[in-house]
Amino acid sequence: MKKFIFMVAFATGSLLIASTATAKEEMLIVTGDNESKWMKADGGTWLGADKTWYKLNTKDATLWMSKDGKEWMSATNGMWQDKEGKWLKIDMKVLKWSADGGKTWVEVPDWKWEAPDGTWYKFDKDWTVWSMKGKM
Repeated sequence: MKKFIFMVAFATGSLLIASTATAKEEMLIVTGDNESKWMKADGGTWLGADKTWYKLNTKDATLWMSKDGKEWMSATNGMWQDKEGKWLKIDMKVLKWSADGGKTWVEVPDWKWEAPDGTWYKFDKDWTVWSMKGKM
């Protein structure tokens, strides 16, 4: 009889431990602690097509570009390309993009775009550039 009670107690305890471990594993998956977070973009810059870096002068809304991140020149057309090849520009204080080579322009949803290297960027209402590595 003692063996029977011991076996029942042992089996119940084992099941309880196993179910607690499973619940903890599920909680770890659900919590998403490894999710990427938005951070201010380093130097206020973002990557465009052809490994060209861009930054925005928020005082006069001019766009600057650089191949090395050190020497900057005015981006005369004021545009850059995202990962999908869409052209982006700031027009009348609104971020817009064109999927047809600049014939038509629409506002970019949530002012977010993905760079060719997979980094996501966005502007906030003050034109601060934010970045996030990984999937949205």
